Amino acid sequence: MSTMVQITALPHEQDDHHLLLNRAIRKSNIRKDDIGDWRIRKRSIDARKNPVRLNLQIEIWRNGEEKSAITPFVYQNVSEAKKIAIVGAGPAGLYAALRAVEAGLKPIVFERGKDVRSRRHDLAKINKEQIVNPESNYCFGEGGAGTYSDGKLYTRSKKRGNVLKALEWFVEFGADPDILVDAHPHIGTNKLPRIITAMREAIIKVGGEVHFNSKLTDLKLKEDSIEAIEINAEKWHSFDDVILATGHSARDIFHLLHDKKIKIEAKPFALGVRIEHQQKLIDHIQYHGDDENPYLPPASYTLVEQVDGMGVYSFCMCPGGIIAPCATQQEEVVTNGWSPSKRNNPYSNSGIVVSIEPADLPNFKPNDPFVCLDFQKLVEKKCWEAAGRTQRVPAQRMKDFVERKVSKDFPKTSYQPGIVSVDLNKVLPDLIARRLRKAFMKFGKKLKGYYTNDAVLHAPESRTSSPILIPRNAETLEHVEVKGLYPCGEGAGYAGGIVSAAIDGINCVDAIVKKYELR
Repeated sequence: MSTMVQITALPHEQDDHHLLLNRAIRKSNIRKDDIGDWRIRKRSIDARKNPVRLNLQIEIWRNGEEKSAITPFVYQNVSEAKKIAIVGAGPAGLYAALRAVEAGLKPIVFERGKDVRSRRHDLAKINKEQIVNPESNYCFGEGGAGTYSDGKLYTRSKKRGNVLKALEWFVEFGADPDILVDAHPHIGTNKLPRIITAMREAIIKVGGEVHFNSKLTDLKLKEDSIEAIEINAEKWHSFDDVILATGHSARDIFHLLHDKKIKIEAKPFALGVRIEHQQKLIDHIQYHGDDENPYLPPASYTLVEQVDGMGVYSFCMCPGGIIAPCATQQEEVVTNGWSPSKRNNPYSNSGIVVSIEPADLPNFKPNDPFVCLDFQKLVEKKCWEAAGRTQRVPAQRMKDFVERKVSKDFPKTSYQPGIVSVDLNKVLPDLIARRLRKAFMKFGKKLKGYYTNDAVLHAPESRTSSPILIPRNAETLEHVEVKGLYPCGEGAGYAGGIVSAAIDGINCVDAIVKKYELR
């Protein structure tokens, strides 16, 4: 059994393994001659005081103790095994498919969008020509929204499943092993496509199937159980088990379920803006002026306030990042953020959003499952109209927004389609705008220098999570009314990021394994 030791180090000391080991030895009281092996188990930055330090967890094995290793992915031929359908090839769908292979089930994956390489052409059209392909965009396609949305792997969902297993599978398929060490692991949008391709190739190699341009268009039920699914309004496929991992932007799926009298519910979500600062400013604030330190990564931040009874908080903060156009239909505007692996762009961006309960909305009706979705759509369309009915976004400098002034000019922005000067107070609903104004002033007191007119708001940040819940049985993970249908991941309301979605995909297959008494 290994011994864990907590030590601290200055940033420039982090690669001096002789120094780190000696510091751990003094803390552990283990003799150097008794140590068989050691490693850095966890690493995090403590920037609360100056100088900035690293918190390191050192794992030590004495002579004779067995060093733990990454659990390898179990490959086996499933070409003749029992089939399960997986609808959606985002993190939840891909990890469900990998777990199915490991368990001896044959995954048949149906993805409405294109493969990860082909998606790039459609993303270029959004950025350069402002043309949205409703089936292939930043949200739809191989890897889902996560592929081109940064690759942050931090999650608080430790009670939902095996986080380490999810991260180890990323390493198995090509991610840097540092993601197993860093407290806030990050892969980078530039590296994710290669990793996702490797996952797909592994699934196919052992007998699984992955079908692109394959959209779920109908469901067939027999009494209270799933019987078949229709793809592209053409062909029916019979399945006893269907994992529904379609993501939070597949609004047609929510309407399909509702039309089939399959229960869905309105769910709390969040909506706001995406704010962009210069990364040097955030580094200066967070690192107490030590922003030129080559041993420190681009700084991030986390902010949260209660404002007039609602939470206002930062979401998907991207150091050295880019703001991307993430609409899934032509007549809407949606923003999101991502960073490359080096996080070396000059901008820092983050969603700043207001948490919303269904009952908070003016058109709330207790039995209306679409009340939050309709509100989300309304804001996205209003922003599209305000920006000239293009994929440009309505924008405003931060202080101008708080003081209700239309911005006369802007610093350069990372948002490629471009921005339009708008008073966001007239575009965003008052319950959002009023709380954002108050929150920004409070955030400026927490982070000195954050509240600046050099920061630009881009609206809206609206796809933080699903506005609809597809309810499922807590034990079997099947839909509460339909046996064999497994609502999964962010789109069903059970995840909030890449890792939690991946874990939910694994959990859904584990439920199928338990049902059939497989291993």
